[in-house]
Amino acid sequence: MKHFVVEIVYAAALDSIDAALPAHRAFLQAGYDRGWLLMSGPCAPRIAGIVVARAPSRESLEDFFRADPFLLQGLAKYRYTEFSPVKHQNFMAVWCGGDDSPKAA
Repeated sequence: MKHFVVEIVYAAALDSIDAALPAHRAFLQAGYDRGWLLMSGPCAPRIAGIVVARAPSRESLEDFFRADPFLLQGLAKYRYTEFSPVKHQNFMAVWCGGDDSPKAA
């Protein structure tokens, strides 16, 4: 799995973002359920949101985000930054190693 920071840059007023937020969060839940998303939330100030993700490829992650209500409604633009998590907290070993199951001790 490849690792990414996805920046969701708002392209609309916050009242439009807020109106679409329940649908956006429901959409993100599908990524959490799939095991692709680690965390997400708005920036401070609220000009964008950040998602820490992993996926088989950038293309597959972009395909996933094409169904985001923010994108479908023209409310945001997306920036994808791939990175290699070479250092991490021990509890992140499964996520960062790309293995989907904990190793037996």
